[in-house]
Amino acid sequence: MMGEARAKQLADRIQVLVAELLERRVKDPRLGFVTVTDAKLTADLGEASVFYTVYGGEQERASTAAALESARGLIRSEVGKALGLRRAPSLAFYLDSIPETAGQIEELLYKARQADAKVAQAAAGAKPAGDADPYKKKDEDDEDEVV
Repeated sequence: MMGEARAKQLADRIQVLVAELLERRVKDPRLGFVTVTDAKLTADLGEASVFYTVYGGEQERASTAAALESARGLIRSEVGKALGLRRAPSLAFYLDSIPETAGQIEELLYKARQADAKVAQAAAGAKPAGDADPYKKKDEDDEDEVV
């Protein structure tokens, strides 16, 4: 349990360190407008997964991925120094798909709201095909009868 808490704490620190390094130290022109969204660290502190998003299209994503890959050694070295660990964790960078997924969900919700509005508009002046109350009810006379 203590190992998990320490790994989470170090992962949060790694997220901040990587973001600062990308902003200040990595001078690769291929690096786009990148945001570090999360970092996960294995319990043995050996491997760190860093998640990021990139503003722009597919070209920006590809060039940023290449820039991150080429700067991985520098970033790992700096992260290791800052954390003071005997062995710096290896780093792997992953494009975070959450923003794109959230955009797709928002679009689907918008379409659902439009469809609901059309149904509500069509139902506004509608009348039931049969009786207004389609449920059968016992007659009051039926309750007095004894079988």
